[in-house]
Amino acid sequence: MTGFALYRLPHEQQVTLVAQTEGEPQELPSLEALNGRSGFVVAPFSISPQEPLLLVQPDIVRTFSLPDEAKCAIYDSKVCHLQSVSVPFKDAKSHTYDERVAYTEDFDRFHRCLEDGHFQKIVLSRCSVVQREENVEPVELFSKACRLYPRMFISMVFTPKSGLWLTATPEILLEGRGNEWRTIALAGTMKLQDEDLNGEGENMRWSTKNIQEQRYVATYLKECLEQIADNIREEGPRTVRAANLVHLRSDFTFTLLNNTCVGDVLQMLHPTPAVCGLPKQATCRFITENEHTPRLYYSGFMGPLNLTHLPSSLSPLTSLYVSLRCMQITENQYRLYAGGGLLKDSIEEQEWQETEAKLETMRQCIATKRM
Repeated sequence: MTGFALYRLPHEQQVTLVAQTEGEPQELPSLEALNGRSGFVVAPFSISPQEPLLLVQPDIVRTFSLPDEAKCAIYDSKVCHLQSVSVPFKDAKSHTYDERVAYTEDFDRFHRCLEDGHFQKIVLSRCSVVQREENVEPVELFSKACRLYPRMFISMVFTPKSGLWLTATPEILLEGRGNEWRTIALAGTMKLQDEDLNGEGENMRWSTKNIQEQRYVATYLKECLEQIADNIREEGPRTVRAANLVHLRSDFTFTLLNNTCVGDVLQMLHPTPAVCGLPKQATCRFITENEHTPRLYYSGFMGPLNLTHLPSSLSPLTSLYVSLRCMQITENQYRLYAGGGLLKDSIEEQEWQETEAKLETMRQCIATKRM
C-alpha cells in the first residue's frame, strides 16, 4: 500500500476513491509546487521534513454512489490493491500531561500576547486522546461520518508519512474549476441546544467577540483575493450549521487572473487567520513553538486538486477543505484535535468548552452505538 483517500463532498451522496498504487505519495517543498499538478492533496498546518506537503497520485479514481460501496472496494484488493485491514498504523507519542492543565497553561501564555498587543487574534488548539477499545475498521468510521454529517466534507486519508486521518470539516479553503472559484470566511462558534437543534441556528444571537473574530478572517481573505482575482463578490456573514455547532460564514466568489497557478493562491491563503491568527507569520511561529501538542495535519488542508473523475466533467475539479474536526487514527489511539480563536477579551473556561463542543464531532464517530 502506498496511499489513498476516500472523500465525500457536502450535501452529496457519491464517494470518490483516489488511490496510488506504485511509489509513495510525492513530497513537495512548498504550496507553489502544486501548480499544474493533479491528485489528492494532504497539507499540514506548517510544512516541515516531519510533516511534508503530500500529493497522492491518482493512479485509480473511482466514484461510488454510497459510502458502503466504497467500503467494499477498499476491502477488495483486486479492485484497487488496497486492503483496509492492512493499514500500517503510524505510532504517535503518548501524552505525558493532563489535558485540562495543559490547556490552561497554553491559554495563559497565548492570552498574554493578546493583552500585550503583540497579536490581534491567535488560535489555540488541543489534542484529546481516546484509547481504541473496539476493533473497528477505519473505513467503518468513514461511513458513519458520512451518515452523521451530510453538510460536511468527509475524508479518510492514509499515507506512510502522515498516517491515517479522518476529517469532517465545514470550511472551504479553495474550490472551483476553470476561472470560477470560491472560498469562505468561517469563524465564531456556538453550540446548539434543546429546541435549537431542530433548526439551522437561525435564532442564535452572536456576541461581539464572535462577530469580530469572523470579520478578521473575512477582511484577510478579501485583501488576498484583491491581489489575484477579479469580480470578487462577498455575501454574508450568515449563520450556518455544522453538526451541533453553528458558525458565522461569509462566501467569496471570484475569477482567478491565472487559473494555472492554484499553488500560488494557496500559498497566499494558507493558513488563514481562522486557524492561526493575526499577524499571520508571527502567530504561526508562536503556535508552532508553544502549543503542547504539535498540530501535524490538523488545521492544514486536504482534498482533490485538478481532478476529473466523471466522464461528464467539463474541467478538472479542485475542492480543498481546511482540516478541522479531525483525528489521527493509530494502532492504539484516536487522537482528536480542536481549537478556537482567542481575542483579548476571551475567557479561558468558555474557550475550553468551545473545544469540547468541537471534539464532539469526532467523538460521535467513534461512539460504539450505531456502528
